Amino acid sequence: MYKLSLGITIFAVIWAATMAGELTFELPDNVIQCFFEEIEKGQKTTLEFQVVTGGNYDVDMELTQLSNKQVLYKDTRKQYDSFTWTPDTTGTYKFCFSNEFSTFTHKVVYFDFQVGDEDPLLEGMGEHATALTQMESSSVTVHEALKVVVDYQTHHRLREAQGRAFAEDLNERVQYWSIGQTVVILIIGIGQVIVLRSFFTDKKSRVSAT
Repeated sequence: MYKLSLGITIFAVIWAATMAGELTFELPDNVIQCFFEEIEKGQKTTLEFQVVTGGNYDVDMELTQLSNKQVLYKDTRKQYDSFTWTPDTTGTYKFCFSNEFSTFTHKVVYFDFQVGDEDPLLEGMGEHATALTQMESSSVTVHEALKVVVDYQTHHRLREAQGRAFAEDLNERVQYWSIGQTVVILIIGIGQVIVLRSFFTDKKSRVSAT
């Protein structure tokens, strides 16, 4: 039996209005967390995910169309992946992240879900693109460049968070190792003192007996 995480209804409603979204969430051990999205036929859809922290930075992921139970994507122990498809029918799609194989390690997972093409920056741009003024063309170019910058920033933040988590985990291990070495040195030192004292105690006992 697995625990199915709930409490995502509000997120789903807000997300359906935007038809695109990013989310970073915690995935506890031995848990499956699922999200649902209504997608219309013919809308190009992209799902990208990455494990930010936890264990070996891997999760199981499955994407299913609920109407016909068709599994569109399924893979195990993935750290990062991106999947793009165009639905043949309108319906509800479910994508689940599983951490069932982990018995004690929590994971932090990021995903980016994009449905359909973005609306043009300028109304009517598709009809008379050649009539754009120089300022309008510059605005479109800047807008496209900013989208690329935002995408790069997102990936750099994920890498930074992953590196920071690894460094903190390594620092914790080094601290435990240092504490362990200190305890061993103290035990060895006390043991040597006790052994040396026992040598002198034996000699003093023999001298007193004679």
